[in-house]
Amino acid sequence: MSKIKTAFFCQNCGYESAKWTGKCPACNQWNTFVEEKVQKELPLHRQEWKSTKADQPRAPKVVHLDAVEGIEEKRWLTPDGELNRVLGGGIVAGSLVLVGGEPGIGKSTLFLQNALMLKDIKTLYISGEESEQQIKMRADRLKIRNDQFYLLTETSTQAIFQEIKKLEPQLVIVDSIQTLQSPLIESAPGSVSQIRETAAEMQRFAKESNTPVFLIGHITKDGSIAGPKVLEHMVDTVLQFEGDQHYAYRILRTIKNRFGSTAELGIYEMTGQGLRQVSNPSEILISQRDDMLSGVAIAATIEGMRPMLVEVQALVTQSVYGTPQRTATGFDLRRLQLLLAVLEKRGGFHFGVKDVFLNIAGGIKVEDPSIDLAVLCALLSSYEDIGISHKNCFAGEVGLSGEIRAVNRIEQRIAEAEKLGFEKIFISKYHKKGLDFSKFNIEVVPLGRVEEVYRLLF
Repeated sequence: MSKIKTAFFCQNCGYESAKWTGKCPACNQWNTFVEEKVQKELPLHRQEWKSTKADQPRAPKVVHLDAVEGIEEKRWLTPDGELNRVLGGGIVAGSLVLVGGEPGIGKSTLFLQNALMLKDIKTLYISGEESEQQIKMRADRLKIRNDQFYLLTETSTQAIFQEIKKLEPQLVIVDSIQTLQSPLIESAPGSVSQIRETAAEMQRFAKESNTPVFLIGHITKDGSIAGPKVLEHMVDTVLQFEGDQHYAYRILRTIKNRFGSTAELGIYEMTGQGLRQVSNPSEILISQRDDMLSGVAIAATIEGMRPMLVEVQALVTQSVYGTPQRTATGFDLRRLQLLLAVLEKRGGFHFGVKDVFLNIAGGIKVEDPSIDLAVLCALLSSYEDIGISHKNCFAGEVGLSGEIRAVNRIEQRIAEAEKLGFEKIFISKYHKKGLDFSKFNIEVVPLGRVEEVYRLLF
């Protein structure tokens, strides 16, 4: 009997070492190395899903780039427009998609719901965490019937590929990749070597059979997908399913996409009958109010290709402690301190003796610099205790010298504000002169400096 080979793997980043070490040289984490058994791969098990010898892969050979025939990507449009958007226009045949998110956020519900809605596609849903009865209960709650939907509760990849060979599905969903176990590796499920090997087997299956595969994955306490970093490099697309347990909506964000943009996001609302698509995100990000409250401003921002209007809330109060507090939710705290310094230096406002609290309503996090002008106006509104009309919105970046800088795709922001019933939008005067704002029914107010904003609004 051959000697069993073992190696030490970092459970944080997947770095392999021949001996145990206290600190990982790759990610600098302490006490993350675990000894795992490693066994040589057997070529016999590589194509367990193959049905005939004719399907054996061809021998590799060098090909000139001009000799390669380009083919058009085949995409399946799902009934879920939000999922189509984040995937870059639909499901690509032979693609491998990894989806991560917090436990209980709704990953299983989202992909069970989408699989049930694909009525013309034979789908295999592989679950290593839930029983068939649990999945049936969730499907009954969704109230969607599909005669082409099949279940498999199994964790061994060898058994899974045997069932795939019999069924020949057109779409495979694995929930979750951390529960799968390959007979080629002797370590426990969820270990670095198991995740790497099972993901590699799924990748070979997806590419050689041209079947799209969705892998649902766990995340660690710091928000990254559990397992080695190479897992994210192996797949074609990485999606992050985000949300707050205290809010009803969820955000599906693209982290990596070989077939489309990485700046897209889809928004859902969690209901008793599953996840509802939110085609107009502004409906959940702007509170419906009639009175003018101080410290509230509406920002016209863009996430990916989608324009959105979000509500910025600010509270400025007299500081009762020695050091004024600075608290920001959904906004970069350092950016807030920068804007306060601009108001101090260029506007003469004494925020140094004030406590400042800032919140992006709805619990989302915004990184678009065009929100600067709305943050600045919300701060001034709370400072002066004078409300801003809820028919006004803002789009502009604020520079260190107090100038209001131009932002990209301003026409889309203006059109979205007009569609939602706003009467006036404040933008930078440094936008291209070729833009024609007369075609909009909304009043466009160009501004150059912070002082002009204060004179116009207060």
